[in-house]
Formats: sequence, C-alpha cells, structure tokens
Amino acid sequence: MIQITLKQLSQWIEDCRIDQKFLDYHISGATIDSRHIEKGQLFIPFKGERVDGHHFCEQALSDGAGAVLFEEKSNVPPPSNGPVIFVKDTLIALQQLAQKYLQYVAPTVIAVTGSNGKTTTKDMIENTLSAHYKVKKTRGNYNNEIGMPLTILELDKDTEIAILEMGMSGFHEIELLSKIAQPDYAVITNIGESHMQDLGSREGIAQAKFEIVKGLKAQGRLLYDGDEPLLKPHIATMDASRTISIGLSKGNDVACRILEHSEAGITFEINRKARFTIPVLGEHNMRNAAIAITIAQMLNVPNSVIHNQLQQLQLTGMRMEKFVSKSGATIINDAYNASPTSMKAAIDTLSTMNGRKILILGDVLELGEQSKMMHASVGKYINDKGIDLLYTFGEASMDIHEKGKKFVDEAIHFDSKDKMIRYISSILQQRDIILVKGSRGMRLEEVVEALIQC
Repeated sequence: MIQITLKQLSQWIEDCRIDQKFLDYHISGATIDSRHIEKGQLFIPFKGERVDGHHFCEQALSDGAGAVLFEEKSNVPPPSNGPVIFVKDTLIALQQLAQKYLQYVAPTVIAVTGSNGKTTTKDMIENTLSAHYKVKKTRGNYNNEIGMPLTILELDKDTEIAILEMGMSGFHEIELLSKIAQPDYAVITNIGESHMQDLGSREGIAQAKFEIVKGLKAQGRLLYDGDEPLLKPHIATMDASRTISIGLSKGNDVACRILEHSEAGITFEINRKARFTIPVLGEHNMRNAAIAITIAQMLNVPNSVIHNQLQQLQLTGMRMEKFVSKSGATIINDAYNASPTSMKAAIDTLSTMNGRKILILGDVLELGEQSKMMHASVGKYINDKGIDLLYTFGEASMDIHEKGKKFVDEAIHFDSKDKMIRYISSILQQRDIILVKGSRGMRLEEVVEALIQC
C-alpha cells in the first residue's frame, strides 16, 4: 500500500471521525495483528468472542502504527497516544476503505471462486500474466470478508492486475466480496461439495458461487465450468456475450482435450488448435490452466509468452505436489484439502500413471447429512480405475474403504496415522505411485513427510 493521508482515508470511510490535527498524518498498509505492527501501518481491531482487539490499540500506536480504527461504541477507553479514527464498525470500515483504495489504484481485477481449484487457478493466472504485467494475488487463504480487503490494501500504486480469491461458507458472502472488488473478470472453477453442511445441496453451492457476478463490471466477463449443468440456469440470466464456458465437452467456448500424460505433467490442446504443456498432473488442472490461458489471451499476452510461462509454473504447496522417496517411490501430495469431486479427479489422475498405484485417502469434512453417501461414492468411483492398493484414515473414510475394497488388491482402514505410516513404509517399492488426499483438518501431509523418508 502506498502512503495515504488520514484526510484521504477519512473521505473513503463513511461516517468516521478524526481529530483535525492528524489529517496530514500518513499511513502505509494495514494489519489486524497487533503483535506484528510495521511502522506507519493502520491497525484495525476486531472484537472477538475471547479477545477484544481494541485493548491493543494503545500498544499498537506505541509500536509504530500510523493510526488505529476504533469503534465508537467500544467499552474500551480509546488511546490518547496517536491518531484514532472513530468508526461505527471496524469490519465495515475496512471493507469501505479497501473498495475505495482499489478504485484509487484501478488495476484490472480478476476474481476467482469455486469449490476446488481456486488457489491453483489463481496461481496459474498470475503465472501467465506476470511476464507482461505487474500482478498481485491473494496470499494464502486471505479470501474472506477480512482477508480479501487486507489483500487489496497491500496493492502498490502501479499494480496493473489484482487477482482476488473469494471463498465462502454461506449465502451472500461472495456477493459482498464481489461488490467490494467489482471485477473485470470473474471465474467459477467448478461446483463441488465443499460447505454442503451450510448450503444444503450442490444447487445451493452453485447459487452461492454465482454471486460472484453481483459486482461484475458492466462490460465484465464471466469464465465458468461449462461442463457443470447446475450453472446453466444461472448463466441463462446473463448476456451470452459476457460469458465464456470452459471444459471438456465440444460445446464449450473453450474446449480442452488432453493429448499426453506423463509423470512430469500433461500436454493438451484448446479448440483443437493451440497446444500447451504444464508441469502439473491432472485433467482438472488442464481446465484450470485453460482459464488462465483464456484470460491471458484476452489481455493480449502472446501465446509464445504463455507457453514459456507455463513451463515455469509453480503451484502453492500440497496441490499435486510431487516427491520421490528415498526408496524411489513417487509420492503426490494433494493433501491441502478435499471434496468428493476433487478426490475423484485425483483418482482419475492416478489412473493415468505407470507403476503400482497406491491411494491414501482421509475424511472429507463438512459434508453434513450427505457425508456417508458421498464418501461411499468415492469408494465406488475406484471401480475400473486400475488402483492397486487403497488405504484410508478417519471415521468417515470407512465408507470409502467399504465400497472401494472390492476394486483393489488390498484395502486397509487405519485408526491412526502412525499405524498407517508404519504399514505403508514396510511395503513401499521403487516404482510405486502414491497419491495422498484428504481434508485440511486430517493433516495428511504428515503421512507424506514420513513416506518421503522411506
């Protein structure tokens, strides 16, 4: 964030109040963490269930904060050792500030949502654009009503492209983020089962994801999973000239087809014309790459540059991340998160590879009443996929085990990761291909880390 005066900031936040003597002071950047204040930052406190951040405002100013936001109705006495900006609600103030700051910097905004593949697609879009433009993307999981505004406030004045990931757990959350960001391009990677517990059905998830168009600029474009029937009734409400369908079926505006699999990645073609190679596994990643390629082409990046950039692609960790163990086995760490849809995509990827195929799966969390049925559907999906060994861990994944065990040479369900690690370590062979996937809460990267040493 560039330096802005508190006078400017006070004009961007509605109904705020500040002592006039501070109007010429400057802030640079913003934080919600009083433990890591950088000189000149704006500190934004929130009142949580256990801790009220307003208690730390005075210390934040002492540690170098340029100013603090402060709710007028807070029960905490306001600090007197620096600039205080009084607001009705610190969260709303943060969001208003981010929206105005984004309009001030005025980059091209690309918003990305979807049940799976948000971060991978975001990484791919940055990769294809960064040779031609100054690009800033959401870091980590800063994709909610607090994290996305903080990402916006990190933009430099000369940022040309802002790639903003949008997550949600319920209705109207993406609508809020979209209205803050007002994207030029909106992306829906797919509709899976994440947050089924909160949204009730895949139809509900599709409805919630489609909220990304609520803030789409008048001439903005929506890129979406054209193979997903649940999106079609929503797409029908839009002008067709503003939508781009991307997928495997021939009827898509951007139709993709894999030409070659290898352990190093995949080669695919788009609309039976241009060919691309990415050093990443999985048919689902072809679709993600096609989204990035399409946006880059619309932003006038030459195909030769896109080709070169994709060759150097590096994704955020634990997403189809490949390692070789000491014994020579290949281990694919896809343990960042999971849904039944993404598990099936991972099974498809493993099925294309050469070697003894070992599948290690953990629970998919937050599926609500449909958990048993959906885990069982993953087990059934293993049929005819050429998977040799199936190992599962967690309470819900017992249903994967029960349905999948008849399709493999060996299936074992474990009640502890230590037992799983000891057993799999004892059977590893040089040409094994092991794919590990489960929800974030299952922490299956611990299994990956142990097997790499075997």
